[in-house]
Amino acid sequence: MDTSNESTISVGLVQMSCSPDASKNLENAEDSIRDAAKQGAQIICLPELFLTQYFCQTENPENFSLAEPLPGPTSTKLSNLANELQVVLIVPLFEKRAQGIYHNTALVIDADGSIAGTYRKMHIPDDPCFFEKFYFTPGDTGFKSFSTRYGKVGVLICWDQWFPEAARLTALSGAQFLFYPTAIGYQDEDAKVSEQQISAWETIQKSHAISNGVFLGSVNRVGRENALTFWGQSFICNPFGEVIGQAEDEPQIVIAKCPLTEIESTRQNWPFLRDRRVDAYQGLSKLYLDNDE
Repeated sequence: MDTSNESTISVGLVQMSCSPDASKNLENAEDSIRDAAKQGAQIICLPELFLTQYFCQTENPENFSLAEPLPGPTSTKLSNLANELQVVLIVPLFEKRAQGIYHNTALVIDADGSIAGTYRKMHIPDDPCFFEKFYFTPGDTGFKSFSTRYGKVGVLICWDQWFPEAARLTALSGAQFLFYPTAIGYQDEDAKVSEQQISAWETIQKSHAISNGVFLGSVNRVGRENALTFWGQSFICNPFGEVIGQAEDEPQIVIAKCPLTEIESTRQNWPFLRDRRVDAYQGLSKLYLDNDE
């Protein structure tokens, strides 16, 4: 049954802790998806690289063995689950595309179990404890949204969340929902620093919802993994930037109802898309604008 024109869609985020055992993580994710579906969630998003602990804290070639092809065993199992529960799933995985080519990837699985789309992380960080450039080839999918039974879904992954260009281009492709599967935390116990980081992280994503007039869901993991403490705080906000569902710092399922009519009404009152000066943005294609240019 096609329900893409429903006026209100229920979104679920699975905030989870990840153990060294991939099979346990997958079982945990499956149980949480079932729980979210029982609570009425129609679109459900898992955290970035949910199948393993966050291995990018070190540069270790042995970690490439954690990747799998797409489609593969995990995506097949979750496609069957999506079909069984009649839900849309956003499934972030470590993809082995070819020998020597690996991606940080998210699959959008439609409610009939078919693959609605694939997004490969475009912005790849290289910071202490986040050595992702060692593992991931930058994505080549571009920024786009995918039609599903419950609406048009756009996906960006973690480091992508700091770039307004990515959110804007995804929204311009028609996205009604923007999801950010994430693995983000801090390396020390300085409460002031961690509070500032969390505030900045939440603020930038809420700004994407506001400037583009979309619903936004950001889902993080929780717990201590080696040098990193993942802060959780997964949240869903509406096109006005109002948080309508949020977790704390423990495993939790976040569910919020998203009235699609709010997208139109917000864009009518805040017509940012209408008032863009697309004739004046050529400089965005340059790395930096020198004063004499």
